[in-house]
Amino acid sequence: MNLTHTKLQPFPHSPPLTHPTFLFSSRSLLPFPRNLKPAHVSPSFLYKKHTLLRYGCFGVSRSRTRSSISEVEEEQKQKPVLVKRAYPFDEIEPKWQRYWEQNRTFRTPNDVDTSKPKFYVLDMFPYPSGAGLHVGHPLGYTATDVLARFKRMQGYNVLHPMGWDAFGLPAEQYAIETGTHPKLTTLRNINRFRSQLKSLGFSYDWDREISTIEPEYYKWTQWIFLQLLKRGLAYQAEVPVNWCPALGTVLANEEVVDGVSERGGHPVIRKPMRQWMLKITAYADRLLEDLDELDWPESIKEMQRNWIGRSEGAEVEFCVLDSDGMETDMKITVYTTRPDTIFGATYLVVAPEYTLLSSIVSTEQRESVEGYQDIASRKSDLERTELLKEKTGVFSGCYAKNPTSGEPIPIWVADYVLGSYGTGAIMAVPAHDARDHEFASKFNIPIKWVVTPNNGSCVESGKAYSGEGIIVNSSNLKVGLDINGLSSKEAAYKVIEWAEKVGKGKKKVNYKLRDWLFARQRYWGEPIPVIFLEDSGESLPVLESELPLTLPELDDFTPSGTGEPPLSKAVSWIKTIDPSSGKPATRETNTMPQWAGSCWYYLRFMDPKNSNELVDKAKEKYWSPVDVYVGGAEHAVLHLLYSRFWHKVLYDIGVVSTKEPFKCVINQGIILGEVQYTACKDTYENYISADSADVLGEYLQEIIPEERVVKSGEFFVLKDNPNIRLIARAHKMSKSRGNVVNPDDVVSEYGADSLRLYEMFMGPFRDSKTWNTSGIEGVHRFLGRTWRLIVGSPLHHGAFRDGTLVTDEEPTTEQLRALHKCIAKETEGTRFNTGISAMMEFINAAYKWDKQPKAIIEAFVLLLSPYAPHMAEELWSRLGHPDSIAYKAFPKADPAYLKESTVVLPVQINGKTRGTIQVEKGCSEEDAFTLASQDEKLSKYLNGKPIKKRIFVPGKILNVILDRQNVKAGSIQ
Repeated sequence: MNLTHTKLQPFPHSPPLTHPTFLFSSRSLLPFPRNLKPAHVSPSFLYKKHTLLRYGCFGVSRSRTRSSISEVEEEQKQKPVLVKRAYPFDEIEPKWQRYWEQNRTFRTPNDVDTSKPKFYVLDMFPYPSGAGLHVGHPLGYTATDVLARFKRMQGYNVLHPMGWDAFGLPAEQYAIETGTHPKLTTLRNINRFRSQLKSLGFSYDWDREISTIEPEYYKWTQWIFLQLLKRGLAYQAEVPVNWCPALGTVLANEEVVDGVSERGGHPVIRKPMRQWMLKITAYADRLLEDLDELDWPESIKEMQRNWIGRSEGAEVEFCVLDSDGMETDMKITVYTTRPDTIFGATYLVVAPEYTLLSSIVSTEQRESVEGYQDIASRKSDLERTELLKEKTGVFSGCYAKNPTSGEPIPIWVADYVLGSYGTGAIMAVPAHDARDHEFASKFNIPIKWVVTPNNGSCVESGKAYSGEGIIVNSSNLKVGLDINGLSSKEAAYKVIEWAEKVGKGKKKVNYKLRDWLFARQRYWGEPIPVIFLEDSGESLPVLESELPLTLPELDDFTPSGTGEPPLSKAVSWIKTIDPSSGKPATRETNTMPQWAGSCWYYLRFMDPKNSNELVDKAKEKYWSPVDVYVGGAEHAVLHLLYSRFWHKVLYDIGVVSTKEPFKCVINQGIILGEVQYTACKDTYENYISADSADVLGEYLQEIIPEERVVKSGEFFVLKDNPNIRLIARAHKMSKSRGNVVNPDDVVSEYGADSLRLYEMFMGPFRDSKTWNTSGIEGVHRFLGRTWRLIVGSPLHHGAFRDGTLVTDEEPTTEQLRALHKCIAKETEGTRFNTGISAMMEFINAAYKWDKQPKAIIEAFVLLLSPYAPHMAEELWSRLGHPDSIAYKAFPKADPAYLKESTVVLPVQINGKTRGTIQVEKGCSEEDAFTLASQDEKLSKYLNGKPIKKRIFVPGKILNVILDRQNVKAGSIQ
């Protein structure tokens, strides 16, 4: 049956495939319609198809790729297929996962021996999405598990917990669309995540599992909010916010990308609303200064420094002029980091949301300004400040007076100035700022040079000079200020001194960091524990004894569209009584943002069942701080910064004993989907080389199966036409690209230990890597070789014998050297790939031995345990040990066996190197010569030849000088 024009539906929920011709996925043999977007094919179908093909379960050969799937399935029903496995992981892994769960092997007792060292290793709190895990997720989880297992075997008390950051928009959006309560959806997703994590053999202490949606947990999130409120760090303000009508909520700046919501891509507008704010700016200096003490990636620390954005400068007042050019009582205060350039300020710019704008704008310009404000309200802060975007603006119709030059300068409105930064107004110096120069050039505003480079070099025509230098054109004796000839730093100091003296300004430290917007107009979040008296509107905190304030049950979660949160529909819940005064009151209907619960969860893991306090002081003092915290770099300025802020507040009130929550942060790289090869075609569907495709302007693309690809130098080309260069690219795994690989499928085919080992072997842990199915096959073969080395080959019926092949003989020096080299590589921090390479080298060496001493093999199994725990447990049991391997002592490398006892000695004949020999250190000249004479390659130069002398440098060289007079012609070539 020809599939060329047949509707093919791989899974019940997949869309029908109706495209003509064929597309092959990487390494696939089944035909797929050409021009098919990857999203049209179930990723698990592609993976399972690949699995079946490799093991012969479909029985499809290259010559039969057009056979009907139904024909093949019918054929397989008649002919059972035996799937051969490298080792019985499908029996071993469920067995030991049951053992660990039944025996609570990885439970960390509440009362540990505090005389022992501790190791607290933590994964960043996962959000349990409906999609479950893909193979990129276990990368960080596997790394922390390897470290946890390693530290247990080194005698540490290990805390390695897992929980769920479970509040959030996705569950609420799903509830709105389907009517399913978000708690039901969230619990279902948590169960799936937990099941997947357990299937990978992670050694989490599941007794400490927590979830942010449980009242027992968010009671303490609410308690922290009340402590912030007491200290004036939580307050209400009318602020312009990112309002998303479709989601019915306010979004943080970081949640808006290119004017739309990061989740869902819905339009976002700027809108003033009453919001709860957290005063993170009060901790700006401490957040900045304490970064230096942290063992974090420098890139992450730099991102936080830039986000905090501390700068030193001055605030200067510009007096607004009336229509007659006379000074008014109205002042515009600007913040500048370059007060030395103030004489070059030829205009002012205020943000569209500047509070005094309505009072400044002229009647003639009011309509234009209001129209511009409306347009600006639809842009995100990121869009507005993008350096490459074309500058826009509108004249306010009014002028201000430059306080130093005395000249009137126009006041413009432009969206590249933000109302949330500084004062919402800037002095524009177009000669010395690129944005100001671009704006002034577009709107024909004067440009005045006031700084010349220190080295006297010429400034490129038509561009601003933003560097420091010598000040020029900057003197006004009428106001008593002359900074000509001074350096930029000297001039800046003098301008500030002058401004403070005449009452025109002051020195100022400013921050880019804004206070944290801490309210969301949605249902699925922690209720904010505040009430409002009905008669006065006064806000009061809920009593701590009344916590947790739980979410009411709702059937309708849809946004009101007016900004009123869904909780406003819970009328009976909203109405309450103030217990202190007995007056009627209403509850706050906004909820906390998703970040709230994840700001402090690392503390709750230390003491998860405590109902009396957030965390016991003794437990916190022992376990703090988190020793290793692993997660993605995308959390640098959100979760990590917010957590540090809350932690410092808790430190100030005596709840925690450390200034910082996370001692060491490690960012794992991402795992990209398999490399996709794409060929370019012209409009006649002729193949063209990728390096010349851009010349055509428009061209078609076709995905090429790996079977038709070959590497040529640095590039990939068509196997049957090497002149056609292909585009080879790996993309981030996503459902839309159809390149997601489900770990469940990998575990089913190769086993959890293979997946764990492969993800640690792919490359340096911090680097991005490309998934390659052949790579996991190689690791799986290594585990199979390890199994057969210790247990033996399968018996005739396919099963493996009980026990092992090891002997009780004493190990040889060679075997001890091989073992201790491997041990030394296993203890090199997070260089997991080098440790696995060392184990592979060991197994290669061990296959050359006649016998496998038990002492050597047991030590190797201990080395294998953190990476492949299921196999290690099984082998340990077969080696005669009744207890789990999890807490057995990790081997230590003996330096005596790490020293090389032999050296490679170059051998020269008449000064020309003819070969090398392996000799013991301290080898004598006579022994070296004997070995050279016995060497197959060197013996032809030496045997039977008269020797004049020998030159021997121990460990360096052996040079044999032959007696040329007695050597026959042609005997030495």
